[in-house]
Amino acid sequence: MNYLVSVFQDLTELTPLTLSLLAAIVLTAVLLMILGPRANFNSRAIVYGGLCTAIAFVLSYVRLYHWPQGGSITPASMLPMFVYASIFGPAAGIAAGAVYGILQLIQDPFIVHPVQVLLDYVIAFAALGLAGFCRKNISAGVLLGGFGRFFSSFLSGVIFFASYAPENMSPVVYSILVNGMIIGTDTLICFVVSLLPQVRTLVERLKKNVATQAGQQVQN
Repeated sequence: MNYLVSVFQDLTELTPLTLSLLAAIVLTAVLLMILGPRANFNSRAIVYGGLCTAIAFVLSYVRLYHWPQGGSITPASMLPMFVYASIFGPAAGIAAGAVYGILQLIQDPFIVHPVQVLLDYVIAFAALGLAGFCRKNISAGVLLGGFGRFFSSFLSGVIFFASYAPENMSPVVYSILVNGMIIGTDTLICFVVSLLPQVRTLVERLKKNVATQAGQQVQN
Protein backbone atom coordinates (compact mmCIF):
# COMPACT_ATOMS: atom_id res chain seq x y z
CA MET A 1 0.00 0.00 0.00
CA ASN A 2 2.81 2.41 0.89
CA TYR A 3 4.43 1.70 -2.49
CA LEU A 4 1.20 2.52 -4.34
CA VAL A 5 0.94 5.79 -2.45
CA SER A 6 4.55 6.67 -3.35
CA VAL A 7 3.89 5.92 -7.03
CA PHE A 8 1.11 8.51 -7.28
CA GLN A 9 2.28 11.03 -4.67
CA ASP A 10 3.99 13.28 -7.24
CA LEU A 11 0.59 14.09 -8.72
CA THR A 12 0.18 16.41 -5.72
CA GLU A 13 3.06 18.49 -7.11
CA LEU A 14 0.89 19.77 -9.95
CA THR A 15 0.92 23.49 -9.13
CA PRO A 16 -1.77 25.96 -10.22
CA LEU A 17 0.66 27.27 -12.85
CA THR A 18 1.21 23.79 -14.26
CA LEU A 19 -2.50 23.02 -14.22
CA SER A 20 -3.19 26.30 -15.98
CA LEU A 21 -0.58 25.47 -18.62
CA LEU A 22 -2.09 22.04 -19.23
CA ALA A 23 -5.60 23.50 -19.29
CA ALA A 24 -4.48 26.07 -21.88
CA ILE A 25 -3.03 23.31 -24.06
CA VAL A 26 -6.18 21.20 -23.84
CA LEU A 27 -8.59 24.12 -24.29
CA THR A 28 -6.66 25.36 -27.33
CA ALA A 29 -6.81 21.87 -28.80
CA VAL A 30 -10.54 21.59 -28.12
CA LEU A 31 -11.17 25.00 -29.69
CA LEU A 32 -9.30 24.00 -32.83
CA MET A 33 -11.25 20.75 -32.95
CA ILE A 34 -14.52 22.71 -32.87
CA LEU A 35 -13.36 24.67 -35.90
CA GLY A 36 -13.58 21.36 -37.74
CA PRO A 37 -12.94 21.38 -41.48
CA ARG A 38 -11.81 25.01 -41.44
CA ALA A 39 -8.75 24.10 -39.36
CA ASN A 40 -5.70 23.69 -41.57
CA PHE A 41 -3.08 20.97 -41.27
CA ASN A 42 -0.86 22.97 -38.93
CA SER A 43 -3.76 23.61 -36.61
CA ARG A 44 -4.65 19.95 -36.67
CA ALA A 45 -1.09 19.08 -35.74
CA ILE A 46 -1.28 21.54 -32.85
CA VAL A 47 -4.53 19.94 -31.68
CA TYR A 48 -3.03 16.48 -31.49
CA GLY A 49 0.31 17.79 -30.29
CA GLY A 50 -1.28 19.67 -27.41
CA LEU A 51 -3.33 16.69 -26.33
CA CYS A 52 -0.47 14.19 -26.62
CA THR A 53 1.90 16.48 -24.75
CA ALA A 54 -0.64 17.04 -21.97
CA ILE A 55 -1.31 13.30 -21.62
CA ALA A 56 2.41 12.48 -21.60
CA PHE A 57 3.12 15.22 -19.06
CA VAL A 58 0.46 14.01 -16.64
CA LEU A 59 1.60 10.39 -17.01
CA SER A 60 5.15 11.49 -16.18
CA TYR A 61 3.93 12.39 -12.68
CA VAL A 62 3.09 8.73 -12.04
CA ARG A 63 6.57 7.52 -11.16
CA LEU A 64 7.36 3.88 -10.61
CA TYR A 65 10.93 4.89 -9.72
CA HIS A 66 12.71 8.25 -9.47
CA TRP A 67 16.49 8.46 -9.91
CA PRO A 68 18.13 10.96 -7.48
CA GLN A 69 20.06 12.66 -10.32
CA GLY A 70 16.93 13.06 -12.41
CA GLY A 71 14.94 10.71 -14.61
CA SER A 72 12.04 8.44 -13.76
CA ILE A 73 10.47 5.16 -14.78
CA THR A 74 6.84 5.83 -15.65
CA PRO A 75 3.84 3.93 -17.04
CA ALA A 76 4.57 4.59 -20.74
CA SER A 77 4.56 8.39 -20.41
CA MET A 78 6.57 8.74 -23.66
CA LEU A 79 4.10 6.70 -25.70
CA PRO A 80 1.77 9.64 -26.57
CA MET A 81 4.78 11.44 -28.08
CA PHE A 82 5.70 8.37 -30.12
CA VAL A 83 2.10 8.09 -31.34
CA TYR A 84 2.06 11.77 -32.29
CA ALA A 85 5.29 11.45 -34.28
CA SER A 86 3.95 8.33 -35.98
CA ILE A 87 0.87 10.24 -37.13
CA PHE A 88 2.39 13.59 -38.16
CA GLY A 89 5.97 12.66 -39.00
CA PRO A 90 9.41 13.45 -37.57
CA ALA A 91 9.39 17.24 -37.94
CA ALA A 92 6.19 17.68 -35.94
CA GLY A 93 7.29 14.97 -33.52
CA ILE A 94 10.65 16.62 -32.83
CA ALA A 95 9.00 20.01 -32.25
CA ALA A 96 6.44 18.54 -29.86
CA GLY A 97 9.14 16.55 -28.10
CA ALA A 98 11.18 19.70 -27.52
CA VAL A 99 8.15 21.36 -25.93
CA TYR A 100 7.61 18.28 -23.80
CA GLY A 101 11.26 18.43 -22.74
CA ILE A 102 10.87 22.04 -21.61
CA LEU A 103 7.85 21.01 -19.54
CA GLN A 104 9.97 18.23 -18.01
CA LEU A 105 12.61 20.82 -17.14
CA ILE A 106 9.96 22.87 -15.35
CA GLN A 107 8.59 19.79 -13.62
CA ASP A 108 11.79 18.18 -12.36
CA PRO A 109 14.92 20.26 -13.06
CA PHE A 110 18.42 18.93 -12.39
CA ILE A 111 20.83 21.48 -13.78
CA VAL A 112 24.63 21.50 -13.71
CA HIS A 113 25.39 23.25 -17.01
CA PRO A 114 23.46 24.91 -19.89
CA VAL A 115 24.68 22.29 -22.38
CA GLN A 116 23.57 19.54 -19.99
CA VAL A 117 20.11 21.09 -19.97
CA LEU A 118 20.01 20.93 -23.76
CA LEU A 119 21.20 17.32 -23.83
CA ASP A 120 19.00 16.00 -21.00
CA TYR A 121 15.82 17.93 -21.68
CA VAL A 122 15.48 19.72 -25.03
CA ILE A 123 17.49 17.46 -27.36
CA ALA A 124 16.74 14.21 -25.52
CA PHE A 125 12.97 14.66 -25.61
CA ALA A 126 13.02 16.17 -29.09
CA ALA A 127 14.67 12.91 -30.17
CA LEU A 128 11.43 11.11 -29.32
CA GLY A 129 10.16 12.59 -32.59
CA LEU A 130 12.55 10.33 -34.50
CA ALA A 131 9.75 7.79 -34.16
CA GLY A 132 8.19 9.63 -37.07
CA PHE A 133 10.72 8.03 -39.41
CA CYS A 134 9.00 4.68 -38.73
CA ARG A 135 5.42 5.76 -39.39
CA LYS A 136 4.42 2.34 -40.69
CA ASN A 137 5.51 0.57 -37.52
CA ILE A 138 4.82 2.27 -34.18
CA SER A 139 6.87 -0.32 -32.27
CA ALA A 140 9.97 0.31 -34.40
CA GLY A 141 9.38 4.03 -33.92
CA VAL A 142 9.34 3.55 -30.15
CA LEU A 143 12.74 1.86 -30.28
CA LEU A 144 14.23 4.54 -32.56
CA GLY A 145 12.87 7.46 -30.55
CA GLY A 146 13.82 5.81 -27.28
CA PHE A 147 17.37 5.24 -28.51
CA GLY A 148 17.57 8.89 -29.58
CA ARG A 149 16.70 10.05 -26.08
CA PHE A 150 19.05 7.48 -24.55
CA PHE A 151 21.98 8.60 -26.70
CA SER A 152 21.53 12.28 -25.85
CA SER A 153 21.31 11.55 -22.12
CA PHE A 154 24.23 9.12 -22.44
CA LEU A 155 26.41 11.93 -23.78
CA SER A 156 25.26 14.16 -20.94
CA GLY A 157 26.16 11.46 -18.43
CA VAL A 158 29.65 10.96 -19.82
CA ILE A 159 30.39 14.69 -19.99
CA PHE A 160 28.69 16.09 -16.90
CA PHE A 161 28.05 13.23 -14.45
CA ALA A 162 31.32 11.30 -14.57
CA SER A 163 31.96 12.23 -10.92
CA TYR A 164 28.94 10.16 -9.88
CA ALA A 165 30.49 6.98 -11.25
CA PRO A 166 31.71 4.50 -8.60
CA GLU A 167 35.44 4.25 -8.09
CA ASN A 168 37.25 2.38 -10.88
CA MET A 169 34.14 2.44 -13.11
CA SER A 170 34.38 4.10 -16.52
CA PRO A 171 32.05 7.11 -16.94
CA VAL A 172 30.98 5.56 -20.25
CA VAL A 173 29.92 2.32 -18.58
CA TYR A 174 28.26 4.24 -15.74
CA SER A 175 26.26 6.40 -18.14
CA ILE A 176 25.19 3.37 -20.16
CA LEU A 177 24.03 1.55 -17.02
CA VAL A 178 22.16 4.48 -15.51
CA ASN A 179 20.47 5.68 -18.68
CA GLY A 180 19.81 2.11 -19.76
CA MET A 181 18.08 1.38 -16.47
CA ILE A 182 15.94 4.53 -16.57
CA ILE A 183 15.36 5.40 -20.23
CA GLY A 184 15.80 1.83 -21.41
CA THR A 185 13.15 0.55 -19.00
CA ASP A 186 10.78 3.39 -19.89
CA THR A 187 11.28 2.64 -23.59
CA LEU A 188 10.74 -1.08 -23.01
CA ILE A 189 7.42 -0.37 -21.28
CA CYS A 190 6.34 1.80 -24.23
CA PHE A 191 7.48 -0.90 -26.66
CA VAL A 192 5.46 -3.63 -24.91
CA VAL A 193 2.36 -1.42 -24.79
CA SER A 194 2.79 -0.55 -28.48
CA LEU A 195 2.60 -4.27 -29.33
CA LEU A 196 -0.93 -4.52 -27.94
CA PRO A 197 -3.43 -4.99 -30.81
CA GLN A 198 -5.74 -2.38 -29.27
CA VAL A 199 -2.99 0.24 -29.31
CA ARG A 200 -1.90 -0.52 -32.86
CA THR A 201 -5.53 -0.38 -34.01
CA LEU A 202 -6.03 2.97 -32.27
CA VAL A 203 -2.93 4.45 -33.91
CA GLU A 204 -4.02 3.30 -37.36
CA ARG A 205 -7.50 4.67 -36.79
CA LEU A 206 -6.08 8.06 -35.77
CA LYS A 207 -3.90 8.12 -38.88
CA LYS A 208 -6.89 7.39 -41.11
CA ASN A 209 -8.97 10.07 -39.40
CA VAL A 210 -6.22 12.67 -39.88
CA ALA A 211 -5.75 11.65 -43.53
CA THR A 212 -9.50 11.75 -44.15
CA GLN A 213 -9.86 15.20 -42.58
CA ALA A 214 -6.91 16.49 -44.61
CA GLY A 215 -8.49 15.11 -47.81
CA GLN A 216 -11.84 16.72 -47.02
CA GLN A 217 -10.10 20.04 -46.40
CA VAL A 218 -8.39 19.89 -49.79
CA GLN A 219 -11.71 19.15 -51.51
CA ASN A 220 -13.35 22.09 -49.76
